Amino acid sequence: MPKKKRNAVQKLTACATGLMLAGVVHAQSSVTMFGVIDLGMLYTNKTINSAGQNAGKQFSMIDGGSSYSQFGLTGTEDLGNNLQVKFKLESGISAANGGFAHCNGNLFGCEAWVALDGNFGEVKTGLQFSPFFYTMYALDPRGLSFFGSQGVNYVGNFLGTSIFDANSVSYTSPNLAGLQAMVMFGFGGQAGNFQAGRQYSASLKYERGGLLIDAAIYDGNSGGTPTPVPSNLSAEGRTIGAAYKFGALTAKASFVNYKVAGSFDNNVYGGGLDYFVLPTLDINGGVWVTSDRDNTANHSLLTALGANYFLSKRTKLYAQVAVVNNHGAMNTGLSVAGALYGVQGTTVGGVVGIQHSF
Repeated sequence: MPKKKRNAVQKLTACATGLMLAGVVHAQSSVTMFGVIDLGMLYTNKTINSAGQNAGKQFSMIDGGSSYSQFGLTGTEDLGNNLQVKFKLESGISAANGGFAHCNGNLFGCEAWVALDGNFGEVKTGLQFSPFFYTMYALDPRGLSFFGSQGVNYVGNFLGTSIFDANSVSYTSPNLAGLQAMVMFGFGGQAGNFQAGRQYSASLKYERGGLLIDAAIYDGNSGGTPTPVPSNLSAEGRTIGAAYKFGALTAKASFVNYKVAGSFDNNVYGGGLDYFVLPTLDINGGVWVTSDRDNTANHSLLTALGANYFLSKRTKLYAQVAVVNNHGAMNTGLSVAGALYGVQGTTVGGVVGIQHSF
């Protein structure tokens, strides 16, 4: 081969190789397996039977004394120019028996979505949490613990509705001087009825320094495809609240309205404190007052106190106690797992457990 032609071929080869290597570096990606195992021992001095009456004490093992057990995969691919593709697959499991649990009963029934994230914000499509859920989590002083928190009222009123939203697309705006908005639309639909199971949710928050102000709405139609944990009830949710962090202490307060067709129209007023006494010891507590707007004789008071001791960044021991007092037809319980609904009068309970994340 002539020298000039050989040099030209070498240059072209080097150029092509450089472009391929640049593409490899340009499109870096990662996939991570994650999970949580959470097991607790639950005691309550009263339980509710099918007739709504007291069936006596209980002492049992529960999956989810603090949060639900789960496993999944998450990943990102860097496309350059501050643009990323992200995905998440998350399944709820029972650490007690190894089966599927929580969420909507399906494999990867908690989350299954893909998103495009860039300077414009984030667009996400698939099975995902609603803006209403994220706001509820941010405003609860006990992080929507499965025991003695706003989470008990949330699931007790809505079950899986507004939490596990299938066939949905959402948009989260960039953070502009502390202000950020999120909107979600769930297509729902069934043969002959495109309105069935349709869902709408939006939130707006302002976060600056230690201050957080957050508000959200949710509207969902009945119908659609049923799941083991109903997430297609005809329901409306409204919430607004604030939080402020003073060093290791965070104070939170919120108002929530849960409205479900054929059920209560409940207002819940809540608040509490979360305090890291030590880097390894977190103590938190809260109070939640529930009142039925249709009949104020139906009301309840739930109070809870919990402590988390971190053996490591991934493992913690926890102990929680709570008291709920129900009046009229109100049936607020103590725990999402094992004691979601309660009887009239005062019920006392506690849970101790361990949680490990990987």
